Amino acid sequence: MALEKLSKALQIEIGVLNAKGNAKGEELVITEIIKPEGVKGPRYLIDGYGDKKFIKMNANSYLGMSMHPDIVEAEETAAHKYGVGPGAVRFISGTHTPHIELEKKLAEFHGREAGMIFSSAYVTSLGVIFPLTTKETVVISDELNHNCIIQAMRLSRPAAKLIYKHNDMADLKAKLEEAAGKGKRCLVITDGIFSMRGDHSPFNELVPICQEFNDKFEEGVITIADDSHGVGAIGKTGRGTEEYTGVKVDILIGTMGKAFGVNGGYVVSSKTVLDYLREKAPMYIYSNPITCSEAAAVIKVLEFIDTPEGKERIAHLAAMTKKFEKGLVNLGYETIPGPHPVVPLMVRDTAKTADLVKYLTENGVLATGLNFPVVPKGDEEIRFQINGNHTEADIDAVLEILKNYKN
Repeated sequence: MALEKLSKALQIEIGVLNAKGNAKGEELVITEIIKPEGVKGPRYLIDGYGDKKFIKMNANSYLGMSMHPDIVEAEETAAHKYGVGPGAVRFISGTHTPHIELEKKLAEFHGREAGMIFSSAYVTSLGVIFPLTTKETVVISDELNHNCIIQAMRLSRPAAKLIYKHNDMADLKAKLEEAAGKGKRCLVITDGIFSMRGDHSPFNELVPICQEFNDKFEEGVITIADDSHGVGAIGKTGRGTEEYTGVKVDILIGTMGKAFGVNGGYVVSSKTVLDYLREKAPMYIYSNPITCSEAAAVIKVLEFIDTPEGKERIAHLAAMTKKFEKGLVNLGYETIPGPHPVVPLMVRDTAKTADLVKYLTENGVLATGLNFPVVPKGDEEIRFQINGNHTEADIDAVLEILKNYKN
């Protein structure tokens, strides 16, 4: 059978990944979440590890909202009212009141005219970039942009594609000069927070540079940012990289599956842009939306963020991030400094990265080792992610484990 031949070929490729140390391997399965006790935050039980309790230092859920009782209650209430699934795409009676309310809330949250939800943030980037890229569009992208942006550009097949050096605004300007005359429209695309490193795009520099070249393109220079790791995790009120840098981009992509702790992706911009995307984005037109219960949960999160408790949690997240980063430096580890709760421990070696991940797991810490091709060669790292449920005792415990490894 043909599948037997294919399986042999695929097994060889898997073997190569294993030999290089680049394979992700089997997934750890969480079997139970133990609620915070005393000075400790949540602990996790993993299939195959018995009653060993783990500190989770690799969660995208930066605000730690997924187990918050108010959020759980909002989702349960909506599920009883609307059911567990929408049952159709948006244009075939799949749109419910919570979807409309959420889109309005997201637009208000980011100070935009309109919002639009997708099934995931990855799909959102595809659903925004692909329809906006015509045969006469030039796309300019940061070299460290997320895979969703890379794949969207491949799918879109622009008139020209230019890559500027990471966060290098002089190189961005050079690429804009090179792009002039090659298309009617120019899309400049960047991550807000770069998820592997925790650093951010300087919107306060990027946007003015793009505005300088706006008149050199018949349909302008449009700035697009995927701030999935920024929204809810950075900025005094959790508005992300835009709030931190004090400047807004033209089109902002975000997620509801990271700091918000639920599921789905979204985009906010002008009403005209989103009206166009609803008509032209196949990822929106042909896919079911998130469930009504998920939408209700996100609405509750958006409300929570602006309460005194929400502001306190954002401040606590920033404090724990600073404490962990300072602790790494004091222990002699290399990191990339910054306010975002992604705190990378730079190992710069594939074998050493795997060894440290193994050591952390043996000592009850879940952290992610990142090797080539996820990160460039020489940038191998352990990505730690702080969240709002981590306590000072949790941070101290992980630092003590890292101290013992270094000794």
